[in-house]
Amino acid sequence: MENEINYKSNPLHGVSLKTMLTELVDHYGFEILYAYLYINCFKTNASIVSSVNFLNKTDWARENVEGFYLYQFKSLPRASAEQFLLPPRDRVIPAGQVPGAPAVLSLEDAEKLRAKRAMKADGFRSGPGRSTAAKRSGNSPKRENKYESKTRDEPVKTSTHPIWGDADPWANAKNK
Repeated sequence: MENEINYKSNPLHGVSLKTMLTELVDHYGFEILYAYLYINCFKTNASIVSSVNFLNKTDWARENVEGFYLYQFKSLPRASAEQFLLPPRDRVIPAGQVPGAPAVLSLEDAEKLRAKRAMKADGFRSGPGRSTAAKRSGNSPKRENKYESKTRDEPVKTSTHPIWGDADPWANAKNK
């Protein structure tokens, strides 16, 4: 009994995905939702029905939309570290916290947020363990493929089968 979730302290309790998405679209519109969440169902053939179908099938997208609903639309304070590990529908909102007015969002702010996230991701990509050349270029070093020729004139290395030797009809096809 102690491990049961107190759903009554979660603003998502009793709110269907369709209701939540309708509220979000009525307030922000599909363009803002796409700009902030970057989920393609809000851009391509955007409608409530198609978005609900996609979100019902895709857990990560549904959790992103539920988190957006809680923390942008309902303006609740961010979840604690242990609550953040749970899906939004399982999170418990502490007593005394009530939903506030929806956050004011714009496409310009979404672009700034996307640029900030890209810079943060680049910082992770160039973290410890990468060569300095890879850090400067932003690319990982390429591995050489032993079957690719370095120049067009150089023949591709072929292998011989241990049993058939050069009579293997597929030996050259495998290496092309």
